[in-house]
Amino acid sequence: MATGGSIQLARLFGIRIGASPSWFIVLFVLVYALSGYFRDVLGGSDVQAYGVAVGAAALFFLSILLHEFGHALVARRNGIEVRGVDLWFFGGVAKLGRDTESPGEEFRISAAGPAVTALIVIAATGAAILVSSPDETLDAARFSDAATSPTLALLSWLSTINLFLLVFNLVPAFPLDGGRIARAIAWRLTGDKNRGTRIAGRMGTGFSYVLIGLGAYLAFTTDPFNGIWFMVLGFFLGQGAKAAVIGADFSESIEGVTAETLMGTHPSTVHAATPAAEAIAELERMGWPWSAVVAGDGRFLGILDASSDATAATAGEAVPAADRDEFAVPASTGLEQLIRSPKLKSLGALVVVDGDGLLVGVVSAEQVQRALTAAAEAV
Repeated sequence: MATGGSIQLARLFGIRIGASPSWFIVLFVLVYALSGYFRDVLGGSDVQAYGVAVGAAALFFLSILLHEFGHALVARRNGIEVRGVDLWFFGGVAKLGRDTESPGEEFRISAAGPAVTALIVIAATGAAILVSSPDETLDAARFSDAATSPTLALLSWLSTINLFLLVFNLVPAFPLDGGRIARAIAWRLTGDKNRGTRIAGRMGTGFSYVLIGLGAYLAFTTDPFNGIWFMVLGFFLGQGAKAAVIGADFSESIEGVTAETLMGTHPSTVHAATPAAEAIAELERMGWPWSAVVAGDGRFLGILDASSDATAATAGEAVPAADRDEFAVPASTGLEQLIRSPKLKSLGALVVVDGDGLLVGVVSAEQVQRALTAAAEAV
């Protein structure tokens, strides 16, 4: 089953695990490259080298999944929806339903992945020492020419590659985990999420230039394959960092834009005492998809539409009490929160209420879109 270009592989803890088509290319290339490496290290047959290479690739991608599940499970514990974990060309990504809302939340989620990777390094190194000795493990981890066993070669490679990924991931350059940790720290120190994002994003842009420069040097000197890899990786990291800075500028431009500043103040309403059948018939006659039901004091009670219970005595009785929270937002609701509202998309508008629950207006999807367009043009 494919979703958004990702092929579902499994589900774990209720979280979808998927892989993009690019991941299968990386898997093939990795197995091919590792087959040659283990053939040289082990000095055995091609079949033995291929078997160890497949095992190493499988454990490597399992390491990446565990890293991303570290992010995902901590995010879920902090009340963030986890839409899935995907493997792709440059590793893995945990797809979260929203961005973090506090520096502490950002730090905990960002640090969880590297913490899992550190545990994998410790476990793989410990297992390698158990099947050999500390000196033999160190020799294997250094990729020396000393003779070694398939198990030691695999465990040492797994430990070394995860150690490299841990160090690389902790570089304070957005969107790497280290960059997100740096954003959390800058956010806490400045009290401004957008400023923290800009700081981490600019560090990410600078690091991307370093990677591209290193890649260009390698490509034109000793190692064209890895040189091109570093250049492509640097390009994608740079794009992610620049997008974060632009996103921070955009978020700053819409601060202060709320439901109250966007809403229309004369919404269509139905008095709660109106007979339900009469109110629904009036909706159909006027061609309105829905109308807000209000009590005598102006309190919002719910939404009346063609699917409402026409057999109820009054319009007030025809609407579920749950509608009050489902279709209404406080006047202070920010534009970013409005964008995320699923009801704004399905209903086309949301009822705006004050602190006492009194209906004060309606904000439409069109009004939100106009505000977004204006803010985007200002960035």
